[in-house]
Amino acid sequence: MKWCSFEMQEEQRVGIVKGDFVYDVSNQVHTTNLLEVIAREFEPDIDLDVAPSYRMTDVKLLAPYRPLKNVICIGKNYEEHVKEMDTAGAGKLVIFTKAPTSVVGPEAVIERHPELTEKLDYEGELAVIIGKSGRDIEAVEEHIFGYTILNDVTARDVQKEHVQFFRGKSFDTFCPMGPFVVTADELQFPLQIKTSVNGETRQDGTTADMIRPIDELIRTLSKGMTLEAGDIIATGTPAGVGHGMTPPTYLQTGDTVEVTIEGLGTLRNVIV
Repeated sequence: MKWCSFEMQEEQRVGIVKGDFVYDVSNQVHTTNLLEVIAREFEPDIDLDVAPSYRMTDVKLLAPYRPLKNVICIGKNYEEHVKEMDTAGAGKLVIFTKAPTSVVGPEAVIERHPELTEKLDYEGELAVIIGKSGRDIEAVEEHIFGYTILNDVTARDVQKEHVQFFRGKSFDTFCPMGPFVVTADELQFPLQIKTSVNGETRQDGTTADMIRPIDELIRTLSKGMTLEAGDIIATGTPAGVGHGMTPPTYLQTGDTVEVTIEGLGTLRNVIV
């Protein structure tokens, strides 16, 4: 199933996408917030035949939802990305978070923040949505609601200023997400991940190249710590970020960044 959040007549709605149409199922799930659907930990009985439908081109897609807690992020989870960056921490599991206030949706702008950073960068990533709360998780598949696209936008110079990555990863608009949340039964792994800037392919990887696969990440993160329904885990980025280019090439005002993942669509944002 392919879920989305969208705006119609200035109201947020919950939708299911089929082909070129989005079906408004807000009344059937009794909420306009997809996070509430996920948090209930059950799949609603939905009848698309009675749901209002709209062409995708006639609605404004939003971020699937804004999480209640920080987005959990995994760093250095692709070997070639480890090589293109400095090697501090190589071989270790790198975990950091992004503030929920950084979340924006598809087609939303990414603020340049020129007064704060001169080294704005992108990181296209597959994000996992936890669908069932749990601790010390073993049956990982039972706890996954679905997957979405996430761009882990980063101020590289600010990232280097602090021991933790939090501030350099958490400026407003630094976490574009969407356009859809797709359940695992509709996806065929491994998934190809591509990121382009102004039409030029910068990242071209596959989830098969993860150093630590998704099941291992969830088992590790849930040891002694409860993962709750609606938690978001960004699983790391392939090689090809601007910081790793020769010379380093950072995002500028007017640039268009597109992250495409098989089965999940394309997340597109412009730098302003």
